[in-house]
Amino acid sequence: MQTACQAVQHQRGRRSIYNAAVWYFHHIQDRMPVVMVTEDAEAIEQYGSETEGVFVISFKNYLDNFWPDFKAAHELWESILQSRRERENESQESRGREYPEHLPLEVLEAGIKSGRYLQGILNVNKHRAQIEAFVRLQGASSKDSGLASDILIHGMKARNRSIHGDVVAVELLPRKDWKGRTTALCENDSEDKAPGEASEPMPTGRVVGILQKNWRDYVVTFPSKEEVQSQGKNAQKILVTPWDYRIPKIRISTQQAEALQDFRVVVRIDSWESTSVYPNGHFVRVLGRIGDLEGEIATILVENSISVVPFSEAQMCEMPVNTPGNPWKVSAEEERDRRDLRKSHLVFSIDPKGCEDVDDTLSVRTLKNGNLELGVHIADVTHFVAPNSYTDVEARTRATTYYLADRRYDMLPSVLSADLCSLLGGVDRYAVSVLWELDKTSYEIKKVWYGRTIIRSAYKLFYEAAQELLDGNVSTVADIPELKDLDEKSRQAKLEELVWAIGTLTDIARHVRAKRDRCGALELEGVEVRVQLDEKKNIHDLIPKQPLEVHETVAECMILANHWVAKKIWESFPHQALLRRHPSPHQEFFAELRECAKARGFFIDTRSNKTLADSLDNANDPNDPIVNRLLRSMATQAMSNALYFSTGTCAEEEFHHYGLALDKYTHFTSPIRRYSDIVVHRLLMAAILKDKKMEIKENLFNNKDLEELCRHINNRNRAAQHSQKQSTELFQCMYFKDKDPETKERCISDGVIYSIRTNGVLVFIPRYGIKGAAYLKNKDGLVVSCGPDSRSVWKPGSLHRSQDKITSTTTEGECVTFHLFDHVTVKISVQAFRCHSDTIRLEIISNKPYMMPNTELCPQSSLLKSELVKEVTRSVEEAQLAQEVKVNVLQQEYQEYCQTKGRSLYLLLEEIRDLALLDVSGNYGI
Repeated sequence: MQTACQAVQHQRGRRSIYNAAVWYFHHIQDRMPVVMVTEDAEAIEQYGSETEGVFVISFKNYLDNFWPDFKAAHELWESILQSRRERENESQESRGREYPEHLPLEVLEAGIKSGRYLQGILNVNKHRAQIEAFVRLQGASSKDSGLASDILIHGMKARNRSIHGDVVAVELLPRKDWKGRTTALCENDSEDKAPGEASEPMPTGRVVGILQKNWRDYVVTFPSKEEVQSQGKNAQKILVTPWDYRIPKIRISTQQAEALQDFRVVVRIDSWESTSVYPNGHFVRVLGRIGDLEGEIATILVENSISVVPFSEAQMCEMPVNTPGNPWKVSAEEERDRRDLRKSHLVFSIDPKGCEDVDDTLSVRTLKNGNLELGVHIADVTHFVAPNSYTDVEARTRATTYYLADRRYDMLPSVLSADLCSLLGGVDRYAVSVLWELDKTSYEIKKVWYGRTIIRSAYKLFYEAAQELLDGNVSTVADIPELKDLDEKSRQAKLEELVWAIGTLTDIARHVRAKRDRCGALELEGVEVRVQLDEKKNIHDLIPKQPLEVHETVAECMILANHWVAKKIWESFPHQALLRRHPSPHQEFFAELRECAKARGFFIDTRSNKTLADSLDNANDPNDPIVNRLLRSMATQAMSNALYFSTGTCAEEEFHHYGLALDKYTHFTSPIRRYSDIVVHRLLMAAILKDKKMEIKENLFNNKDLEELCRHINNRNRAAQHSQKQSTELFQCMYFKDKDPETKERCISDGVIYSIRTNGVLVFIPRYGIKGAAYLKNKDGLVVSCGPDSRSVWKPGSLHRSQDKITSTTTEGECVTFHLFDHVTVKISVQAFRCHSDTIRLEIISNKPYMMPNTELCPQSSLLKSELVKEVTRSVEEAQLAQEVKVNVLQQEYQEYCQTKGRSLYLLLEEIRDLALLDVSGNYGI
């Protein structure tokens, strides 16, 4: 009797022979039938009619039918092929072709040049992935098309096998066929949700060809055992579901589907035939189990094409030595060539608590003529990183440091990022400085100096301590280690000096900010929350970031430095300087902002950044400050992305930065964590040599190469923003996932409605910095109804939406209306998905505001700002103490992999922005 093992081996061999026959049939391009002769009755039954053109028959059948008249059989097959060719000449619906063929590249290029076709990048709507995609025009198409908006691609057919991120050629449809985008809320991607209403028709088109494919590694989930069986007889070819909603299912061949059901797996797309609904791909590797923290983090990294391999031995060999036995020190040559500020200037840093990569410091002093001197001193990374060295090439590839909620992946090895290039207190460091002489009363700039310096930072302050000193609370001296061991007289003298410096810097920053305000600088609003973890990497709390004036002080000084360095390098290299521009937004993107403000009685003028800034300043509701925050948040979301560019690629009038109201801007202040700043440092050094009529030794990037580098850096910056946002969402879900929303108080919170949709509302939770959809009509067709106690229940009924409100009416005649900016009580839970990331789910449980207990930290509570700061600081310190036991292990890991990972990194996530204009300034979001 055949054993089970033998039976499995027999089935496998039978399947392999059949697959070989099918492969050969396709290899000869279906021109001739292939016959598999076998006496295995099960094989004949299973495979006999599975593939047209591959015959599985018995030996007797073969002798009786094929061998005597093989010519006749061949002629029969030829007739089948002819019939197929005739079907292909029929219409697309009748011939079975799923998509039209893409036009040849030369036709596409000619069409784009003539204006018949438009070129752009396809962006699929995550929430309506099966229905909506948009093409954002680029290159000549964006300038010459005359269109003021993106092009809508409605439906999968019109997308024609293009994938999110592809560079495509689009043909506009006749104006009568234009459609509007859907305004209904939508969970996931299915098309069976409430269709909602459509906005005004917008330019609509179809993809006619792909100029550049975005095929890369995708993280997918295998179907369950039942799903595999339901996909058909041939279970070796299965459909896997990408983690990213915007990517279609991918068909791959594998025999390991059952074993990989519980894992996140990487696949790569190989092809997408016009006759197939799905692309074909192949298995690459396994990442980890679904739901496991490291597997989910690896998924985020792969999805954003982030490589975080340890630094190589060759790169580490380029690093300077700084050990207790062989400490690094300033060389005699550098001491001779640099301006020494160690004794003449009070230099200090102000950073988030626990910050390791301190790449900027400040100074201010009174000159002999009575004027003031303001100094910004930035780590001199280019002294240690030579152009085109192994370290430089790796930093260029990474382009940025990647900050996630619980860790960071450095652009440079830790010996630089956390040591020799980090401007720590009490040690000598090389810097690149910008020094301004300011009028002692008006603070107007008299002159400016750029150059390499040697500094010794006197204090490493954190924001909260600096704010206390600014507010006149000197009791915070206990939090400044540099003052602890001094005698009372010395401590008092140094404290007065430090308080004067912080106060003077703040006065200067106020003046600089006021000058930009007069030109239209915007005060933008982001979702700002700090993720606080315990020693087991569980979220201990989500703490809203408290804005401090000292944040603005440091930010303004960095903006000033970036602006002046931008002017300097452009003047010296007008056609090959790396600057950063922020284009003016499309006016259509402000439509929701204007309508929301109008519902509250405010008028928002969006014609320029100045009118927008003034309108937002005036849009204040004295009874509810959250209204202004939400309006500013909407304005931020309407912004275009700020981008790096080479000055040789566009006219000078296009250099401007809309958000900062500056004609020229760059990034100079964070070379430890941004490669763009390294390039700018080299340009600045070359500009200084050019002024001195000295030879420029470094080969600077020409315009073409610099523009290519800018594209790469912009791409990596977007990846960093997305990965940061996704990791924060991951930990937010972890925070609520194991909590019963019916019993846990933290799962109930106050929410503010900030947008009305067809089947629900969008809600902002100030306590946790969460934005999400709250449905007023569920999948069963029931609508929300609120009884006399204001508690909501689901009942049969209908919804009626107007511009600033939505009314739910039950069949019994009960009505409840939700207006824009209403405060409601929201229940927070987690909606788990096997194939995708978990998401926060919001449900309105009362149409009244939630009255939060006094003991809970909340921006709406009656606590004073200083008390909130103390509470935040206390919580952070408690979390730090809980992790002391792991310090030694983490330090060993830090040294081994040259990456930072551990307790202090949790605090480096100073603010988390999920909005378009993420970094409006160097270290501080600008």
